[in-house]
Amino acid sequence: MINDQLLSQIVFIDIQDKLVDIMPKSEIKKVIDASSILIQAAKILDVPCLYTEQYPKGLGPTVKKLKSLLPNSPIEKKAFSCLDAPHFKSHLVKSRPQIILCGLETHICILQTALALKSSGKEVFVVEDATLSRSNLNHQNAIHRLRSEGVVITNTESVVFEWLRVAEGDHFKAIVKLIKS
Repeated sequence: MINDQLLSQIVFIDIQDKLVDIMPKSEIKKVIDASSILIQAAKILDVPCLYTEQYPKGLGPTVKKLKSLLPNSPIEKKAFSCLDAPHFKSHLVKSRPQIILCGLETHICILQTALALKSSGKEVFVVEDATLSRSNLNHQNAIHRLRSEGVVITNTESVVFEWLRVAEGDHFKAIVKLIKS
């Protein structure tokens, strides 16, 4: 369980134009919408957000809908695991041991990043409805493998309501509005 938004940070991996273009059309919109909700909820609750771009010269930038919501600049990488990218670790908040992952592709960058983070002692959560692969079979295989390795598989609403913990206050009202939109 995500104990507290004060222990969490969230990472959006490689949701870039050229990768989005080759994803199943019916599914990628859901991933972008779920990611948008998570970014906005993280802002409301002061949960740190990072995002990466895999070889942006070739795969393009993060999709506009998300980039406009994300803070700072992307962490550029060529490695599949974010932990193998030169500056990724220095952007993680050391006092927040719970890392929530979203993005593309589940069976490559999400999988390798999650397993590396788990090996380094982090509590790792993968948001299933905010991840995707070109092939549903590859996506499902990665989800099963991650679960068997002790990574927690969750979903967008579970994450935001675990961050909230109670159904009251301005934060709750703002986040319910996001979920309903």
